[in-house]
Amino acid sequence: MIDGHTKLFGFLAHPAVHSLSPLIHNTSFKVTGINGTYLAFDVTSDGLENTITALRSMHIGGVNLSMPLKTEVIPLLDEMTPRAKRLQAVNTIVNQNGKLIGDTTDGQGFVDALAQQGISVAGKQLTVLGAGGAGRSIIAALIDAGARQINVFKRQNETFEKRKQQLESWSDVVSVIPYENLEKMAASIEASQIIVNTTNVGMSHDHALPILQTMIDLLNSQQIVVDVIYFPLTTPFLEAAKKQGCQTFNGVGMLVHQAAGSFLEWTGKQMPVKEVIAAVRQEVMRRQDVVKPVV
Repeated sequence: MIDGHTKLFGFLAHPAVHSLSPLIHNTSFKVTGINGTYLAFDVTSDGLENTITALRSMHIGGVNLSMPLKTEVIPLLDEMTPRAKRLQAVNTIVNQNGKLIGDTTDGQGFVDALAQQGISVAGKQLTVLGAGGAGRSIIAALIDAGARQINVFKRQNETFEKRKQQLESWSDVVSVIPYENLEKMAASIEASQIIVNTTNVGMSHDHALPILQTMIDLLNSQQIVVDVIYFPLTTPFLEAAKKQGCQTFNGVGMLVHQAAGSFLEWTGKQMPVKEVIAAVRQEVMRRQDVVKPVV
């Protein structure tokens, strides 16, 4: 029950109405018995500074943010964690008595989701498709978790050289390779224990694959394939990988575990991830039934 002691948390985005974050955190508050509530706030870039001022003055416990607010909020913060500084992106703000600290929990959420399944990335070779915001956060966390080799495939466009320089400067275990280099992609996929799609190819009712069928044919039953997309729960990429005998995971685990990182920083408590994952899966399935594919 909301009362005078209820602590407020929230999600800042535009649009914010479709976010699963309120479901995730309010389920967590209910299960743990913490007197808190979490709301989604539709905030544009123009309204961000006033919102952050209100965050301080109203003693709101903390918020999550989506792009482009993840980068635009940085000048408005008092501190950033080392991993947020490395990525120059913030998905979590913790309000410590008016002092705002920015962090990023996305990449660690990916590693923690695999760990929940008994899978460690330490000493492993990985192929990562895409180097956008999600991809970079995952790459940073994989480095910290002790991955042996991370081959990143990125489209060879105007940002390729800049991104290659950035990611390879983080660690000598990272190699950024043009997406169009099919020979190196094939070699990397064959040699990797884990293949990760961080692109948005296959999202919603997009039936496309992030890689060619000739690359899919190289997958085998000893490999793990992860797609960070969670709508739909099973993407065309995961369906294709299952046919090859791969162990597959969608993006629900990462979504919940990155939220668990925020929840821990705000409350000092562990998120009840099993209950939350069940709630998220149920809600995504409901939305999939509502939104029919366009033929």
